[in-house]
Amino acid sequence: MRTSYFQFGNVRTLFAPRKPRHPLVRLAAGLAGLAILAVLIFFGVFVGAAMILVGVTWKLLSRKRAPAAARADVVDAEYRVVRKPALPLSR
Repeated sequence: MRTSYFQFGNVRTLFAPRKPRHPLVRLAAGLAGLAILAVLIFFGVFVGAAMILVGVTWKLLSRKRAPAAARADVVDAEYRVVRKPALPLSR
């Protein structure tokens, strides 16, 4: 026979969400939830647009400096084409 030393039935109801009984309070709570959701969506879109704008600006500004850096890495050399008969036989 197993007996539980702790009663968890009361703890479960402690954290359960409860709806208010009055209809106007329910309406106000629903509208407050929708307002919070709208604010979070607005700021999410605003932050996303700001990140895209900063990224595009960064690319446009860094593109102007790239050709000067690429010219510094150029190595001048002379090349000679080697024909196939001149290559040693390898097995």
